[in-house]
Amino acid sequence: MKSMDGQDKEKEIEKLSKVLSSIQNLYYKKKEQLDELQLEITELKEVLNNLNSIVSIKSFHSADELYHKALDTLEKEEVSVEEYFQEEVPIEKAKGTKIKRKIFSKDDKDLLCVLNFVDFNQIEIKFIDPDTRNIKETSEEFISIFLRGALIPIKEKYPEMKLGYIHFKTSNIIEKIQISNITSVNDYDLITSKIRELLFVIKSEK
Repeated sequence: MKSMDGQDKEKEIEKLSKVLSSIQNLYYKKKEQLDELQLEITELKEVLNNLNSIVSIKSFHSADELYHKALDTLEKEEVSVEEYFQEEVPIEKAKGTKIKRKIFSKDDKDLLCVLNFVDFNQIEIKFIDPDTRNIKETSEEFISIFLRGALIPIKEKYPEMKLGYIHFKTSNIIEKIQISNITSVNDYDLITSKIRELLFVIKSEK
């Protein structure tokens, strides 16, 4: 049998191991938050640079007003790009642009999904913790809300639209949705709205 001193040492080591694990988890969580913050700062800088460039060519509003409106698009609210500009963005100016939107849970505590509209041509939808969301191509909710509610009507208008999926690990759970040949912000609005509806329906059923 182990001596009392040996047992006490094992208990102390176990306690220290738990503390170490907790600190490591906290460290990586904070590091991830810092990385995300750095990414948002970079995106904000890009938005400011793009807007200043546009304002220098055409005077729609003041640079300060445009900048603050642009910041709103990086929040959870759906704001159409048409609110910023009074005409379509030329193709050459669309290159390098990215409109980012985030969908949070109803209590605003959890980030559920991130959508990016790149170059006014490609939309990438990334589900956070996809195994928790458990969204599948064959699910009734996915078909009725997202496919029939958004993609099929868009496909009818733009036959060149392409759709692709990236699955979570080796499962049939969707981690990312990639849509290309989308040029309308209104379609991006519709897709965002239907993804939010899908996430809230699935969340409420669990």
